[in-house]
Amino acid sequence: MTAQVDYLVVLFTTTSGASGELLGSDERELVQLVWQLVDIKNRKLGKVNELLIKPDLSDLTEEKEEEDVVEENVEEENGSKADCVFTATSLETALNLFHLQLTNEVNSAGAGTSVCLCTDGQLHIRQVIHPEATGKNILVPDCFYSFFDLRKEFKKHFPTSDLKAVNVHLMAESLSIPTDVPFTWDPSASLDPSVVMSADIAVQLVPVMSSIVHALLAQPFCHSFCNPERVSEKFETGTCSKMEKVCDSTVIRARGLPWQSSDQDIARFFRGLNIAKGGAALCLNAQGRRNGEALVRFVSEEHRDLALQRHKHHMGNRYIEVYKATGEDFLKIAGGTSNEVALFLSREDQIIVRMRGLPFTATHEQVLTFFSPGEGLKETCPVSGGKDGILFVRYPDGRPTGDAFVLFACEEHAHCALKKHKEILGRRYIELFKSTAAEVQQVLNRYSSAPLIPVAPAPLVSMLPTMSLLPPPGSMRDCLRMRGLPYTASIEDILTFLGEFTHDIRPHGVHMVLNQQGRPSGDCFIQMTSAERAIQASQRLHKHVMSSQHGTNSRYVEVFPCSAEEMGLVLMGGSLSHTHTHTHARTRSGTGLSPPPCKSRRLSPPSYSFTPAPPVLSAEAAAALYPPMGQVLLSPRPLPPGHAYYPASAQLYMNYTAYYPSPPGSPTTVGFFPSPSLSSPAGLVRMPGLTYSNGVKDLINAVQGYQSPMESISLLSSSLIGQSSGGDAPLMSLPALLTKPEGQYMDLTLL
Repeated sequence: MTAQVDYLVVLFTTTSGASGELLGSDERELVQLVWQLVDIKNRKLGKVNELLIKPDLSDLTEEKEEEDVVEENVEEENGSKADCVFTATSLETALNLFHLQLTNEVNSAGAGTSVCLCTDGQLHIRQVIHPEATGKNILVPDCFYSFFDLRKEFKKHFPTSDLKAVNVHLMAESLSIPTDVPFTWDPSASLDPSVVMSADIAVQLVPVMSSIVHALLAQPFCHSFCNPERVSEKFETGTCSKMEKVCDSTVIRARGLPWQSSDQDIARFFRGLNIAKGGAALCLNAQGRRNGEALVRFVSEEHRDLALQRHKHHMGNRYIEVYKATGEDFLKIAGGTSNEVALFLSREDQIIVRMRGLPFTATHEQVLTFFSPGEGLKETCPVSGGKDGILFVRYPDGRPTGDAFVLFACEEHAHCALKKHKEILGRRYIELFKSTAAEVQQVLNRYSSAPLIPVAPAPLVSMLPTMSLLPPPGSMRDCLRMRGLPYTASIEDILTFLGEFTHDIRPHGVHMVLNQQGRPSGDCFIQMTSAERAIQASQRLHKHVMSSQHGTNSRYVEVFPCSAEEMGLVLMGGSLSHTHTHTHARTRSGTGLSPPPCKSRRLSPPSYSFTPAPPVLSAEAAAALYPPMGQVLLSPRPLPPGHAYYPASAQLYMNYTAYYPSPPGSPTTVGFFPSPSLSSPAGLVRMPGLTYSNGVKDLINAVQGYQSPMESISLLSSSLIGQSSGGDAPLMSLPALLTKPEGQYMDLTLL
């Protein structure tokens, strides 16, 4: 639509929930429609109409169903300032009534036929009407698929205005519009945008919006209302190349989807927002199954921001989480480079069905026979394009994987084909799922990607000195380990549980253990002033019940004595295995410790078997190079004012590589252990917890703080298969440890 329309319908909606910039973000139902017809050619205004949606919860009789729409023209009876007031009992009735009344009013005017809506922002159409109608399976009239955003039309003449800060009041002030209606509601001045707007305010705002339209049409602006906003009626499937550029500000990640959902279901969830062609990509897990996540690409950043407001909206009985994502994330899922896949997906408006569990000897003819109608069945599901509509998934060497994708011409044929789920082909039952173009790309990319190194290299474990990570048996057991804490337990709850033993805790000696997600794991370490008090506390408090101030749950807590070295090993990501054979054999009663919450992954899987290589370092050199784990610390630094139970003047050794960081209430610390004097010329360090995208350049940047030439740093290994791995830590050799005025310290886990 390039020419100016004949009529504008100034429309304003309210819901039973939030208003202003949060309109439609809480999934509340539409309760009010207010509109006024503006004759652009003759510069005339129509009547102000108000439509109230009041669901009738009582049992409706046939007479009530016929009288579900009531027109009230007497203002004194209803108290509304609108010229005409209508009442409907459902959204479907309200939308049909709005379209009927609008058509009658335009026909009675007789000055033209082209009509378009005009709203204050995008939310009324995109976030209120379309999402609610889609959720209730209501057909929306055609007039709701195009509209003018009054704020954007105003900004064309006032470009310095911030679009997010523009509202009806600001536009009226800028245009010097006189009005007798007081502004009783200003969104910019509202402290709580979740407050419900009263029905009278919407009736007052619509005439003001009509006056703004008249002011834009008059001199000196002479504005022309053309090129309205469009709402996509249907999601378009398509392909995406890995070479394509995708803007980060247009992609979101949806999580919590039902496993059987398709790209069309995702498009229904975001109805009202324009998704780019082929912009819905379902994610698969390592086994090739859907993991309940999807990446969605929108046509603009504005639509992406509106999609983020649908965080925790519902798809059926499930709420969907919506987060920001990047264009790189989208290309990893939806991008493809195979010409065969591009040719297969080039047939648009086709329904894709995935076949899983095919015999490796299956052929095109067998698949066509599988979908042919059986004896006595009238329903047919012909494959679109015959053999060209079937795509077998193969490994790089040409071996079949047992998966295939089949095209069908329409939803009816695809629905009929899905009825053959778990029917027999050959000697195997076949699983059938409705699929998407992005899923085809993911499956083909996964199976067609050849490994970078087909044969695993010799591991580095045989090159490292043989040594035990467990502390020696003679260590002083002056610490406590508490297991089974309530997940809502705080430091105050732990101190209350310890009772009289609270006075025996060292300054900053309480260390909460968190898991990989940063949540409490139920474990805690406490440094005591003496081993005797630690043993007494474990004997007296073992399996006593602890209550949390922040929750109603109470649990019995296991209390064990342990040494500082054992505590430091667990906090640094190590594990205390009681069944593993090492130099100092121990039993459960000897250590008094339960297994740690998480064990460090081995550098080499136990299933690999390689020829052992001689060790690089001798036992004497290894003993001098690798001190006990509890002594691997950074230099001390002053602690800012913290918990009231501990003096703020104490020195604290911070350990930034601890696998389980402590929460703000419990400082991240391993203990008060001075670093030994190391005389070795060089050291071999292990860097755990790296992400999958870390490379050699990132590892070099990580050690730039050390006073050593960068060219002397060598990367020994990244992984066993030549690819970065977040669990298998790389090994680096450092020429020398950093010497500081306070002494020599290391902040990386020594092996």
